[in-house]
Amino acid sequence: MVNRPDLLEALLNSVKVGLIVAIVSTILGLLASKALTRYRLPGRGPIISFIMIPLVIPEIILAISLLILISQVDIPLSLWTVGFSHSLLCIPFSMLVLISRMEGFDNSLEEAALDLGENGWMTFWRVTFPIVLPGIVASLLLTFTISFDEFVLAFFLSSTDPTLPLYIWSSLRFPTKLPAVLALGASIFVISFFVVSFAEWLRRRGVKTGSPSGI
Repeated sequence: MVNRPDLLEALLNSVKVGLIVAIVSTILGLLASKALTRYRLPGRGPIISFIMIPLVIPEIILAISLLILISQVDIPLSLWTVGFSHSLLCIPFSMLVLISRMEGFDNSLEEAALDLGENGWMTFWRVTFPIVLPGIVASLLLTFTISFDEFVLAFFLSSTDPTLPLYIWSSLRFPTKLPAVLALGASIFVISFFVVSFAEWLRRRGVKTGSPSGI
């Protein structure tokens, strides 16, 4: 498995896309979660529902819609278009994790920092960020795993640079490649299981330790 350069190239493509998607989705999810939990925004419910639409739309419908949109604006298909589509899918997951984390600690801590003379940015960096850090790490791990394993969007929106799921799918037609593909699939399954389990454990641990009552 490790001596297949085409396989390693596909693995590297998936890792690059997954890292970028995880960082972008977590940043946007963090900003959106803070806005929705700390401020009284008009139309809060419809805004959340609109952001969560990719979770309920079948991925094949979303992929075809994005392909038509990208074709209309003459953007060439590449790993960037795959990353953009994965970000649309991962941002709702990031928000679900971070909203639960944002609502899990005492807002008076931020108010106390502001009363002591800190500005909004330093309050976030010195008070909010350390408290929500477990949720941020959980969001990074979860969104990376979702992007790394995603197939349908990558199938419609990728070009000549395949991601790892696409490589596995294309290799199934060649019996000589099956042993390496099966070994790789088993490795991905085990790693994904532990990554997602660790992300959920970290998120729950962060909520418990950040609870005002100490429970």
